[in-house]
Amino acid sequence: MERTIVLDTETTGLSPQAGHRIIEVGCVEIVNRRITGNYFHEYYNPEREIEEGAQQVHGISNEFLSDKPVFNQHIDKFLDFVRDAEVVIHNAPFDVGFIDHELKLANPSLGEISQYCSITCTLQMARKRYPGQRNSLDALCQRLGVDNSKRELHGALIDADLTAQVYLMMTGGQVSLFGSMESSNVTQSGTNAEYQKVIREGEIPILRANGDECAAHEQFMEMIVCG
Repeated sequence: MERTIVLDTETTGLSPQAGHRIIEVGCVEIVNRRITGNYFHEYYNPEREIEEGAQQVHGISNEFLSDKPVFNQHIDKFLDFVRDAEVVIHNAPFDVGFIDHELKLANPSLGEISQYCSITCTLQMARKRYPGQRNSLDALCQRLGVDNSKRELHGALIDADLTAQVYLMMTGGQVSLFGSMESSNVTQSGTNAEYQKVIREGEIPILRANGDECAAHEQFMEMIVCG
């Protein structure tokens, strides 16, 4: 079984070295290139104030987080969810830096997230595939026909879902059998959702064979027919 977890975080600011913390983690599970409907989603009390600039990006307030658990209270649930998977992140160094910081604060013996899973960065993938072009998540959604019209603010779970669709398109062009989060009933912390109606929004890119591929196909078919 090929298990991939697409992950995103929201934070109180830009740098863990400046004392900023994770306030939201969203994870989307892909098994054998299909989004399964199994999600991990948690909010955390960062035990500090959120910077105004960060709050304008994700819309999460200090008041909303005041009754949420701190990260280290649920750290085992998070590590169990990503363990032994390929973890896909858009701009991975940012999120990995914050996760490693939270692990160190919780218990230095926990080590780094890369000890529990492999890390793949879709931003690095996109820069190699589309050099010289904008490769933000919104730009990739537009380029690859992934509907991001509901993304008015950043959010860890919706961004993870969009990244999952972008990742599937960039690595083979097949998006989940089940579609995106919008076509499912999603509950938190990795419970399996019951699906209602499958909707694949946006145009599906058509990849046509080039001349060499057509010639190779004709040669192969001739070999089969003629023996």
